[in-house]
Amino acid sequence: MNREFSVRRSALWRVLGCLLALFAAACGRGERASATTRDSRERPRIAVVTHGQASDPFWSVVKNGIDQAAKDMGVTVTYQAPQAFDMVAMSRLIDAEVARKPDGLIISMPDPAALARSLQAARDAGIPIITINAGGEEARKMGALLHIGQSEYDAGKAGGERLARAGVRHAICVNHEVGNVSQDERCRGFLDALTKAGGEGRVLSVNAASPTDMQQKILAATRPEVDGVFTLGPAAARAALAALPSANRLGTTKLATFDLSPEILAAVRDGQILFAIDQQQYLQGYLAIVLLTQYAQHGVLPAAEAIPTGPSFVTRENAAAVIDASKKGIR
Repeated sequence: MNREFSVRRSALWRVLGCLLALFAAACGRGERASATTRDSRERPRIAVVTHGQASDPFWSVVKNGIDQAAKDMGVTVTYQAPQAFDMVAMSRLIDAEVARKPDGLIISMPDPAALARSLQAARDAGIPIITINAGGEEARKMGALLHIGQSEYDAGKAGGERLARAGVRHAICVNHEVGNVSQDERCRGFLDALTKAGGEGRVLSVNAASPTDMQQKILAATRPEVDGVFTLGPAAARAALAALPSANRLGTTKLATFDLSPEILAAVRDGQILFAIDQQQYLQGYLAIVLLTQYAQHGVLPAAEAIPTGPSFVTRENAAAVIDASKKGIR
């Protein structure tokens, strides 16, 4: 495990330990101090609505964190997501949960404007909200108590800097989820870093629902001068892994990606992918449940706008350790 990864992970777990210790100390104070806080013996019900299905490899890890935290905290949790990336459908799911009056609402927010009306309804109903994964830049404006995730722009920028240091000067950023502001921010940060290093790049939009479409468009875009491909998720990375050999570019065009899956980790370990950017999505689900439970029961919350869970980098040097964690469903 390389030093950078170890330091990041150790620091994050220290933060988590401090938070839990803070809650343990603050719960009694909060229970005595406010007549409006809930009796700690109650069993809060928390609703989770995200734009990612629990069957998706990425979101299944988020769900693992949610389920473990629900068990640890003794709360009831529901998880809902649209069948595909669909903000209208997601808004309806939020509205349905608001009508049931949960004690807390956890959402991802890939398109804040599209979800604004539903979130306003939640606030009007007095339901506390925590956002995870997407929408951190707009979370407080939308009335969320805090956001748990990573700065997508900064993560994209860090990825661009790494590829630039590896010699990449002409790259494409493959956006498989057009309309998701998080993906836009990833590409924007990546392209800014590449430009600052003297390179250039462009965004390539693909259809995540069609692996064939992704592969064909990546293949067509990898002209001889393209020496870097930056994908924003495992599905697009898999398409790139299939396209680059067809273009006779595997090994000469450097590939990097966001987010993890068993296949992506194996490709990093084997040197086919230079690095993968990890946002530790297990913690996004886990911490959100812990924090909303404490808030619902005792009225305590960290005095922060955001809790960063990334970015951290998985490289060939530390991939084996992360693969072990992935087998346990936490990476």
